[in-house]
Amino acid sequence: MKQPLLDALHQTLNALQSDGTLPPGDVPAFVVERTKNREHGDFATNLALLLAKIAGRKPRDLAAALVAALPPGAEIAKVEIAGPGFINFFLSPAAYHREVRTALDQGAAYGRGNAGAGRTAGVEFVSANPTGPLHVGHGRGAAIGDCIARVLDANGWQVKREFYYNDAGAQIDNLALSVQARARGQGPDDAGWPADGYRGDYIKDVAQAYLAGASVEVEGHTVTGTGDADDLDAIRRFAVAYLRREQNADLAAFGVAFDVYFLESSLYGGGQVERTARELVAHGHTYEEGGALWLRTTDFGDDKDRVMRKSDGSYTYFLPDVAYHYSKWQRGYERAITELGSDHHGTLARVKAGLQALDVGIPKGWPEYVLHQMVTVMRGGEEVKLSKRAGSYVTLRDLIDEVGRDATRWFLTARKSDSQLVFDIDLARAQTNDNPVYYVQYAHARVMSVMRQLAERGLSWDRANGLARLARLDSEAEQLVMVELSRYGEAVEAAGAGLEPHLVANYLRELAAAFHGWYNTGQFIVDDADLRDARLALANAVRQTLANGLDLLGVSAPESM
Repeated sequence: MKQPLLDALHQTLNALQSDGTLPPGDVPAFVVERTKNREHGDFATNLALLLAKIAGRKPRDLAAALVAALPPGAEIAKVEIAGPGFINFFLSPAAYHREVRTALDQGAAYGRGNAGAGRTAGVEFVSANPTGPLHVGHGRGAAIGDCIARVLDANGWQVKREFYYNDAGAQIDNLALSVQARARGQGPDDAGWPADGYRGDYIKDVAQAYLAGASVEVEGHTVTGTGDADDLDAIRRFAVAYLRREQNADLAAFGVAFDVYFLESSLYGGGQVERTARELVAHGHTYEEGGALWLRTTDFGDDKDRVMRKSDGSYTYFLPDVAYHYSKWQRGYERAITELGSDHHGTLARVKAGLQALDVGIPKGWPEYVLHQMVTVMRGGEEVKLSKRAGSYVTLRDLIDEVGRDATRWFLTARKSDSQLVFDIDLARAQTNDNPVYYVQYAHARVMSVMRQLAERGLSWDRANGLARLARLDSEAEQLVMVELSRYGEAVEAAGAGLEPHLVANYLRELAAAFHGWYNTGQFIVDDADLRDARLALANAVRQTLANGLDLLGVSAPESM
């Protein structure tokens, strides 16, 4: 909606520079944004305030010059100068009618932009250790990460979804020892149970499958249990494969898929960790102390230097993290986003410092991090903490089984990621307007119900006539729906720019509220064919917009409820 205004203002600037009103040269970055109160116009700009000093004129005088030089045909009905020099624009009804037409003409493509211009963005998310079922925190990371990928795609980026499996290290050793103990007939309460072993019932399932000689296929590889309870390496390989398959199944049930599965073990097997260490040494950013190899991460903004290689010759977890992100740079990710739990906050500066120390041209802000806060699950006013299968936490599968995929995805995405989240199972299951996902989906279903009623009455919708008669929609409720509809592209753009998919959810609730308010004011299927066609044009534009926005959240748009 604001693009015609931006185009008109740039034409105005060129004209004023040509006639000497403004000096030649670059213009400060200015904004055109929606007003908080439509009584003050639809959009406002601070352009005159920013240019006044450059031009040597009072802001209001310069604002008047800008207004006088605006080109015709920008769908502007009226312009006012407000306060110290803000310019407020009142758009003509034709601007909103154009947006309705665009929504219907573009269909599923409506609201999509080209900010990414086809450049590659990698989004890494979930990346859980394959040591057990995914918990609700992983679920929040999955929902946020997948929706970030969706909004980036909608903004023209070529997106690669990536899952990093930590299939090496102490936690995997504990997994193997736990499965081995189960395979030998031990239980979590027995004296010989591993001190840091995993206690959930799923460990017994893995052990039984291993002893039975089951085969597990995961990402094109097959691992078969040997049945030998003494072969810890075989147990480790089988357990990792088994739980990777289980996690993949949970994510598939959640509507999440990945383009790249990256194994931590491949960094060691392929020599990338060792090569990264050599490169850091070669660039002079390391030193030895106490028998350990250190990286001067303080040279790049970290609060203290970090150990890369311990005195026993083993690498700290920090170095493979640097090697892994370096691989993303080598794979051409112009933008790399990593979605993590907030407990990883302390590792971010050191990874960025390690990447800077490679001296290969990686930008300082690369990669970008999105951190999510914890989730508290409530039922009947009480916190739910345990899952029998997992043993100590609520699993993602538990939530999906309780409330379904749509409600789970919505509730895990609809709040800003750095906000703590209370997941109310009772609310998520409620079929009332208090349940936000139900409320939005119901708006979509209502339009479909109207279209079915139309057919049942032997009537049809003349789309072309409806678009030609949009001027008939002059009620306050109809005007509000058109204003809300016109904000969709801006919501998608903002969600992609800030990596904030909750902005789409917020927008959908506001559009649904405007639609429900309009729906409750009167009939859509009226005898006046022109008015009926116009109302159905707007209703179907809303339906299309709701469907597009719900898709960005991975939530369905039901035809009936």
